Amino acid sequence: MTEHTNETSQNPSTLPPRLIDQAQADITVITSKLFQEYPQLCFGFSTKKNGVSRIPYGLNLSYMVGDDPNHVDINRERFFGKLGIPIEKLAIPKQFHGDFIKVASNPGVYDLCDALITSQRGVYLCITTADCLPIFLFDPMTYALAGIHAGWRGTKLKIVEKTIKKMTKEFGTLPSDLIAYIGPGAGVCCYEVGEEVAREFDARYLVRYASKKPRLNLKLATKLQLLDAGVSDRNIEISEYCTICNSGLFYSFRREKLNSGRMMGVIGIDSYSKIIKANKQEQG
Repeated sequence: MTEHTNETSQNPSTLPPRLIDQAQADITVITSKLFQEYPQLCFGFSTKKNGVSRIPYGLNLSYMVGDDPNHVDINRERFFGKLGIPIEKLAIPKQFHGDFIKVASNPGVYDLCDALITSQRGVYLCITTADCLPIFLFDPMTYALAGIHAGWRGTKLKIVEKTIKKMTKEFGTLPSDLIAYIGPGAGVCCYEVGEEVAREFDARYLVRYASKKPRLNLKLATKLQLLDAGVSDRNIEISEYCTICNSGLFYSFRREKLNSGRMMGVIGIDSYSKIIKANKQEQG
């Protein structure tokens, strides 16, 4: 893959097809090994590389950080185009660090929630992050999906467990069937918290050093929530990437403060035909 910074600010629809293809080809997508075992599933997580926004925004995908909206439009076209996902099929939550979960029956913007669930084909669930954890769930039996945003507040509120319970209620999901991916986010290597936050968590999630702030292991806390909810350990994948110390690849609000852009993760199934094709492959 060629890594370079493309400074064009033209709308992709006005570019020749060759240049559109090249712009999308240059986009780096983080994938999941577990999700790749299911050809009916479309999943990807963005980085900061090869966008058109001015420094420091790069491939920023959020309209809420002070970036030029026209550049965000182009960045979204590049990232989602790389995955073959039409922009009009996205379901995007307006996250607020809580534990409210909504059913996304259709594409669109969903106010004041930090998790979306769906069983609808052609609805692609998005999560926006810059240190908080993006968590994605897939039920290969019912084809139900979830996208979850969890910082320390959402983790403390057990949003992951609550999302799984809602999937069971709405779609009949069995936790033991779920495939889970915990994406790039603040790692215990870097995620320092104050004592007021540390007191909210069990000691097993904390690493303490002399004369330094405690470090919180959000990924471990999330994994244990998944296990407590009934997800099998073999069905849980955890990204090794820490957004705070991988400055060349990811945005980090901790590192960049108000100059931080946002990544997006997305999960969805595009059609029944893709499911039928996948089932035929599984049957040989």
